[in-house]
Amino acid sequence: MRLVLASTSPARLALLRAAGIEPQTVPPGVDEEAAVAAEEARRGMPLPPDDLVQLLARLKAEAVADALGRDDALVLGGDSAFAFGGVTYGKPHTPEAALARWRAQRGGTGVLHSGHWLIDARTGAGAGAVARATVRFAADLGDAELAAYIASGEPLEVAGAFTIDGLAGPFIEHVEGDPSTVVGLSLSTLRRLVTATGTPWTSLWAAPRHMARAE
Repeated sequence: MRLVLASTSPARLALLRAAGIEPQTVPPGVDEEAAVAAEEARRGMPLPPDDLVQLLARLKAEAVADALGRDDALVLGGDSAFAFGGVTYGKPHTPEAALARWRAQRGGTGVLHSGHWLIDARTGAGAGAVARATVRFAADLGDAELAAYIASGEPLEVAGAFTIDGLAGPFIEHVEGDPSTVVGLSLSTLRRLVTATGTPWTSLWAAPRHMARAE
């Protein structure tokens, strides 16, 4: 079975590859800010983080599935947001915003929300789920460390301005929940969505895996 990833996220791609899956990646072309603004205007209130990530995950999957048409494939859309101190954060985009967030969140705890939407292109049916992971940051992070991290550019285009699988890994002291959720995609959640379509999870593997033998 082919998995089509409605995303160009290097982290999600690496995560799936590590799990034995070689997805086809397709940019969804969704105007995320406009979509969120329209939904918030319709509701007359800001979107809670779970609703936010689920909305964008669904729109991404639907955009790619519509372009794909009926096919022997599963289409996955995903989105992440970080909630800290009662505020929901996406990508900071600028060094100033990323530094301000890190100064506020060091020593603190927040929740990473990861939305998933899976469409079975054989039938057009879709379903989704949100995974959450609690993240605690080190309290002894110095300004020099933060400045160096911001200067690396890594935190500018990731939800919450941090990655657990990159340079910020040593800045994170504790994760409660599926660790892959913090990377941007909960593998355990995805497995449940895949099997609910009647598709064996192992059918997504790119090739059989064998135990390495010592010579």
